[in-house]
Amino acid sequence: MLLASGERPHVREAAARLLPIIAQYAEISLVDIELQQSLRAADCDMAIVLGGDGTILRAARHMGSHQVPVLGVNLGKLGFLAALPPDDLVACLPEICRGEVTIVDHLMFRCQVHRGERVLFDELGLNETAVLGGPPFSILTIDLYVDSELATTYSCDGLIISTPVGSTAHSLSAGGPILRKSMQAFVVSPISPHTLTVRPVVDTADRRFELIVREPQENTSAVVDGRTVCRLVAGDRVCVERAEATFKLVEVKGHNYFRTLREKLGWGGGIGRRDDYAGSSYP
Repeated sequence: MLLASGERPHVREAAARLLPIIAQYAEISLVDIELQQSLRAADCDMAIVLGGDGTILRAARHMGSHQVPVLGVNLGKLGFLAALPPDDLVACLPEICRGEVTIVDHLMFRCQVHRGERVLFDELGLNETAVLGGPPFSILTIDLYVDSELATTYSCDGLIISTPVGSTAHSLSAGGPILRKSMQAFVVSPISPHTLTVRPVVDTADRRFELIVREPQENTSAVVDGRTVCRLVAGDRVCVERAEATFKLVEVKGHNYFRTLREKLGWGGGIGRRDDYAGSSYP
């Protein structure tokens, strides 16, 4: 199936150009340029997603527990998941359709928001769950429970529970570590913690995390993969744990993890080579 975020004109143009080329190599069972359809019963071997990482997050959400291998074609800005340029897709289509690719399973999570005995929200996610404040802005006091035991209390602007896939997203901006995408772990990253001793924590994916905001502000919210899913009131519990489903990413030869880090983050690019200093006083 071919999926895209068609609200952007250049994505629609790319979809129109690539569709007949893809059809030369594969039977296209579904085309959803608006990403409006439920994909939970889609009968196909692979999904080609045109756009950026946000489009892939939407596609994964629409698939629910029925995750189909995803090949991301980057028409966005950064593109950690959608790492394949459109021209490379055209060149790689024969080997892709011959199955000469690697499919890597990635951790997904289930987020639930509990209010008393009610479950207000229950959905799968791929990047992260975050508890964020809103106006009026002030420091939040957030209790973190791990497997029902109090781990610590944060004074911060917000708290992020991230998968390895999400470790290069909001968590990275908050000072969290980069985890290889195929690892089975969660990262707990506080946003602007009001103490120098608080650092991000990496823990096994077999844990259950619960976040409780002691005194939420009017707009304090639970956010999953960039979407505000619930306004929080005192006593609400935001629970995050491993999902049974896994996100399946198609990796093409030559587009590996470290290449993505080098190209997307400029990883290691701040240190010049010896040749760069030729003729100067540098050793």
